[in-house]
Amino acid sequence: MRKFSALLICLMLFSSLLAACGGGKAAPEAGNKDGGTANSGGTTTTQTEEPKEDIADQKITIKIHYPLPDDTTLRQQEDDKIARFQAKYPNVTIVKDDWQYSVNEIGVKMASNEAPTFYNTWATEAQLLVERGWVADITEFWNDWEYKDDMNPVLQDQFIVDGKVYGVTQNGYITSTIVNKKLLDAKGVPVPPMDWTWDDMYNTAKGAADPKAGISGIAPMGKGNEAGWNWTNFLFEAGGDIEVNEDGKVKAVFNSEAGVKALDFYKKLRWEANAIPQDWALGWGDAVSSFQQGRTAMVIAGAYDVIQPALNEGGMKPEDVLAYPMPAMEKGGAHHGILGGNYLVINPNATKEEQEMAFRYITFDYFTDDALKSVEDTINARKAEGKYFVPTPLEYFSDDSEYAAKVKAIYDKYDNVYKYDPQLFSLLEGKPEAQFGTQDYYAAMSNVVQESFSKEGTDSKKQLDETAKLVQENFFDKIEQK
Repeated sequence: MRKFSALLICLMLFSSLLAACGGGKAAPEAGNKDGGTANSGGTTTTQTEEPKEDIADQKITIKIHYPLPDDTTLRQQEDDKIARFQAKYPNVTIVKDDWQYSVNEIGVKMASNEAPTFYNTWATEAQLLVERGWVADITEFWNDWEYKDDMNPVLQDQFIVDGKVYGVTQNGYITSTIVNKKLLDAKGVPVPPMDWTWDDMYNTAKGAADPKAGISGIAPMGKGNEAGWNWTNFLFEAGGDIEVNEDGKVKAVFNSEAGVKALDFYKKLRWEANAIPQDWALGWGDAVSSFQQGRTAMVIAGAYDVIQPALNEGGMKPEDVLAYPMPAMEKGGAHHGILGGNYLVINPNATKEEQEMAFRYITFDYFTDDALKSVEDTINARKAEGKYFVPTPLEYFSDDSEYAAKVKAIYDKYDNVYKYDPQLFSLLEGKPEAQFGTQDYYAAMSNVVQESFSKEGTDSKKQLDETAKLVQENFFDKIEQK
């Protein structure tokens, strides 16, 4: 989902430098090592083909994905990248476009030819964009890129469809639970084990909640598509799925026994533990803000998205902000959290030259020493401001790459870099979001979450059956798979 990684500033610093693809003379013809051929008069003439024009020599205009006006830091970083890119490619004109991807707008943008040369999108959208022809096949550029094998396969594979590459990962996340240890300490609630369960989450949330003081034990998102997104983590932990593909048809299966268990657990947090906010209709920003402001002991989101504002805007201390995997339903179970991310994809309506230049721009800073210097400069700048640098747990590059080792070496040098518990990484288990109709499903499940929080005693099985029928008939049945 777009919001959940929009603030991943550190990942914007990790980018790669591509050498321009230079053109050259044709290979010499046979008969003369210098490229000459003997004519009948015994003299030597040189025959050459016209040099192939390097794309860098062409005048090309690309309309780039640009951060929103309130993302001042990201805009500064993008402006710096633009300057460096145009120093290397002076013939390229760059037009800024801060349109943010919307599934409800992309079709109109493509039909009117107003979409940027490349734009951002989410992990859920790969199948939709490919099937509708709204994204370019960039396999040719990808295969010629020297760093393709160093990318994080867990993330990059989300935009490889039928063996073809359609996008470049920017960053990713596995949904986590972030805990405010200070609120737990205030109520004498023990910190749960990292390898925790639903029971541990329930007891922690119930113990930390102080409704009279306006403090909740946990703040699950309760409005917008993010409400369905938050709940789906528990569906996965209970062993359930959103959908299955049968004979080319997408079938809703979230109205399963696992779905009932997950929805019943939500109701326990609401009605038995009284652990969620009294005003439970929180969107993504509301839930994250409540954590930052010390009004909830736990929130469910990408770890970076919560920790960064909590430390640098909320004045919290690193020792009080703990990143956990999602809890397993029971001891020994999987800690499934939704695997998602942000991707940059190229407009299929752009010319081949524009597409190639867009690919070069997207990957311009990946894996470079300049990017390493930038992140170190950023860490030092944060330190001078009395702030913290928060890495994302899931980088665009592979954990075992040489570049990953260089990044870790930089992190280890500084005491203002947030350190995750090493056990977290051994427990995080990402499960990809469904590839068909995911946002429609999230929206439908958000209604179920709201009903469950507002009406006591609802029938979980009935709610899920009715919603599965609605999603099936209105969305999944209309999906045409190629």
